[in-house]
Amino acid sequence: MQKVYLHSLGLTDYKTAWELQKKIFKNNFDIKTGKEKGDTSNHLFLLEHPHVYTLGNSGDKNNLLINDENLRKNGISFYQIERGGDITYHGPGQIVGYPLFDLDKLNISIKDFIFNIEEILIKTVAHFGIKAGRITGATGVWVNYENNVKAEKIAAIGMKISKKVSMHGFALNVNTDLSYFNNIIPCGIRDKGVTSIEKETGKKHNIKDVEKIITKEFEKFFDIEFITH
Repeated sequence: MQKVYLHSLGLTDYKTAWELQKKIFKNNFDIKTGKEKGDTSNHLFLLEHPHVYTLGNSGDKNNLLINDENLRKNGISFYQIERGGDITYHGPGQIVGYPLFDLDKLNISIKDFIFNIEEILIKTVAHFGIKAGRITGATGVWVNYENNVKAEKIAAIGMKISKKVSMHGFALNVNTDLSYFNNIIPCGIRDKGVTSIEKETGKKHNIKDVEKIITKEFEKFFDIEFITH
């Protein structure tokens, strides 16, 4: 059973978390490619961010619907980053997870790694009586996924994986202020909405309690043991 360092960071500036990720990713990548000696390490960051929009390296900035002045006025940051996917929003009340894993250590393919993360999020929201699933051709986890017109995204996934070393990850809307999604075309998808655990259940939920469910599901699906860091 692989050991994974668990970092529960609370509200953390996006750039701060990004720099932490890049440091661990570079170390793992350099070891995998023979540039450095040593052993790779696996980490999971769980946190919230202040209001921020991030755009993946293949994304279209036209999917950001407000200008730089309005971003500043509303205290919202913007970053173009090296993950896959288009534009998304992070903010308070949303659990962001960054699994920085060496997939070879977990003996898992990239396809199964992403599939497991989707399953973890599906099982997590099921704890709150929410039925969620996948939509063909659209990443993430969706409520009303069987109805193409009514489908709403409850969790987004966008990662960078090189030499089977991962960074970036997922975002689960718990008590998220969904109005911030009105300033973007989330993931470049125009015809579907967004939702949250709060919206689906009609009440707010404790972020730390939801994090505990996520960590238990991670341990189950990846056969890992967390070490609190």
